[in-house]
Amino acid sequence: MSIPQRTPRSLAVEILNRVEDGKAFAEPLLDQYLSTDLLGDPRDRGLLTELVYGTLRMRGFVDWVLAQFLQKKLTAADTGVQNILRTALYQIFFTDKIPAHAIVNEAVELTRRTDPGKVSFTNGVLRNVLRRKEELPFPERRQDFRNYASVCHSHPAWLIESWRRLWGEEETLALCQANNSIPPLAMRVNRLQTNREKIIEELHREGITAEKTPYSPDGLIVREAGKPLRNTAAYRQGLFQVQDEASQMIARLVNPAAGDTILDLCAGMGGKATHLAEIMENRGRIIAVDLRKDKLRQLQALAERLGVGIIEPVTADATLDLTMVAHNSCHRVLVDVPCSGLGTLRRCPEIKWRLTPEILRGNTRLQAKLLSRAGKYVKTGGMLIYSTCSIMPEENEEIVSSFLAAHPEFNLIFPAGVERLFLDNRGYFRTFPHRHGTDGFFGAVMEKIG
Repeated sequence: MSIPQRTPRSLAVEILNRVEDGKAFAEPLLDQYLSTDLLGDPRDRGLLTELVYGTLRMRGFVDWVLAQFLQKKLTAADTGVQNILRTALYQIFFTDKIPAHAIVNEAVELTRRTDPGKVSFTNGVLRNVLRRKEELPFPERRQDFRNYASVCHSHPAWLIESWRRLWGEEETLALCQANNSIPPLAMRVNRLQTNREKIIEELHREGITAEKTPYSPDGLIVREAGKPLRNTAAYRQGLFQVQDEASQMIARLVNPAAGDTILDLCAGMGGKATHLAEIMENRGRIIAVDLRKDKLRQLQALAERLGVGIIEPVTADATLDLTMVAHNSCHRVLVDVPCSGLGTLRRCPEIKWRLTPEILRGNTRLQAKLLSRAGKYVKTGGMLIYSTCSIMPEENEEIVSSFLAAHPEFNLIFPAGVERLFLDNRGYFRTFPHRHGTDGFFGAVMEKIG
């Protein structure tokens, strides 16, 4: 559905419609819209960003509120009206700078232009909400924790129950609150070109305030930005790459040496492969495998911008034997498997509304297959590194434990490249949004002993 008038609210509804109908992700869509001149005022750009992410993060809450005022569920044909209502409800409950009557009026006007038959419906629902919002019977924690956390902290009930069993009620609520917060903007400094002190000074001259990350030795956190990072000279010169701090620590987990032969079995767009090359001082060999050619084209463009020259992109199915890589030939093999992404809900809140227990179980079959295949390429004395951006045991330690039970030639070891505070008593690497202020990542390092 297309909305003729381009305002932050209309564009937010367009993006949400595409996220829901096309299974697209909000971040690249929003980036596309913000890279145009549709919204010149920084305040409008900020409002668009807040409406998209805020509505997605709090969708469970606003859908529960909406259900209290509907006699029947909205159908797929009503996606546009539903997202108009969702963005309006988000503003009513979670913003305080926009008058309620203005929120309702714009929602009604958007409906008039896109689905005229639903104008009275939109107007009636929103005015009913304004009249009765103080009377809503929100679930209470003491009576029904799962329903309370699901509605008031806007997460699917099955996830709430799973996390409660793993970590208890208090930590589950803390995790939900962190997932619903705005994540910091982190970048990785390209040590082939510069260092953190120099890039802080360069960015400051371009109106951007940044400071060193507390954990990653290669990272910066942006505190204030007068312009998009991609519009800076430092970005064009390849002095940094946007990357979460926890993601940066996966390359440190691999801990490669200059001259090593590294296999990155699920390389994607190359964030970790290029970081490995930087740590290796651009000396050695990195074979970057991915099934999708478009991802590898982006990897090549990133490597070129960063001045990395040791990556060899290979389009191949990593669940099958790789003809271009000999068994027992690599010093390090990184298998950063496709996963649920449940550690990245601050950045990708749409994931929690798409994921189901069935999809999660399907992920684990692929992950186990990829890890088993990856082990074949590690030379004796070399390291196999398994990582995800998930916090779920079934995608993490359960996969590794099953692999180790079936492959006695590998031992789980304590990684040398990361701080001890991220390692549990078995040596598993973990980060959490509510504990560390980073995305949620998992890693395991296994040595091939022969």
